[in-house]
Amino acid sequence: MTSSQNSQHLRSLAALKGVSVDTIVLPKQAFARLGGRRFRYLDWCSGGSEPILFLHGGAQTAHTWDVCCLAMGDRYRRIALEQRGHGDSDWSAASEYSIAAHCADIERFVDHLGLPRLAIAGMSMGGINALAYAARNPSRVSALMVIDVAPDIQYAGAKRAIHSAGNGRSTFKSLDEAVEHALASRPDRDPALLRASLQRNLRQLATNEWSWKYDRRMFSETGVDAILAERRPLWDEIGNIAAPTLIVRGALSDVLFAEDSERLARALPRARQITIENAGHSVQGDNPKALAAAIMDFLDSVGAVRSAPMIAF
Repeated sequence: MTSSQNSQHLRSLAALKGVSVDTIVLPKQAFARLGGRRFRYLDWCSGGSEPILFLHGGAQTAHTWDVCCLAMGDRYRRIALEQRGHGDSDWSAASEYSIAAHCADIERFVDHLGLPRLAIAGMSMGGINALAYAARNPSRVSALMVIDVAPDIQYAGAKRAIHSAGNGRSTFKSLDEAVEHALASRPDRDPALLRASLQRNLRQLATNEWSWKYDRRMFSETGVDAILAERRPLWDEIGNIAAPTLIVRGALSDVLFAEDSERLARALPRARQITIENAGHSVQGDNPKALAAAIMDFLDSVGAVRSAPMIAF
């Protein structure tokens, strides 16, 4: 899509989610070479503060944060990284998608940007990776926001989310077919907005077919139990987290229940909890306006993001 088309899509999507802005500011797209792989990220560089790094969930792209970042205005520099195997970042040939591998990527990325400290917000898979990074690099995290995830979560809901990413159609003959497929399960969605969103989440192959931008191997049937089991040892690490932490739960989520959020809060030295109404597991997609407000209120209350020189591009 052109810049004008991207702006119009974001304006329409924001309006649908109740976010009203006078001016649509698009993020800068950039790439970083980390550990031999190329990673794409979006940089909303209008704010003059320490950055907030946003980490998406499994099967998503950096664009899942677009409306949330837009709703935060120009007070913060917001950076959304596309993690390995997702979006336009490189896949792992060896299908290495462990927490340790993701954490190493984040460490390299923060070093690449030359950031001594930053705040991190992560949802689902991104939230687990944010927890791991904060536990292993406590001095570099000024604030942590963990969205609808914990080392132990509701198994049935998590399996449903992971299965939905790994199963179903892998390719489509055309973009129109992909739109029709998506509308079959959610006929209430706006076809034009859906088409534009799918263009961000699908790539056209040499065969002219369209395929998802995430590596579906990481969500294979045999890998589901391993994905969930790998997270549990984090309980032994998260006590190292020094940063004030906001635990966000979607009120309609079947992945993170209130008791899961409370257990995580008890394990962290400086945690508080919030529930976002009218949101399921993908809080930033369901209610980005409320999530953005919660993040800004939290950062203001803990004074975690200090003023920094304006970044010019």
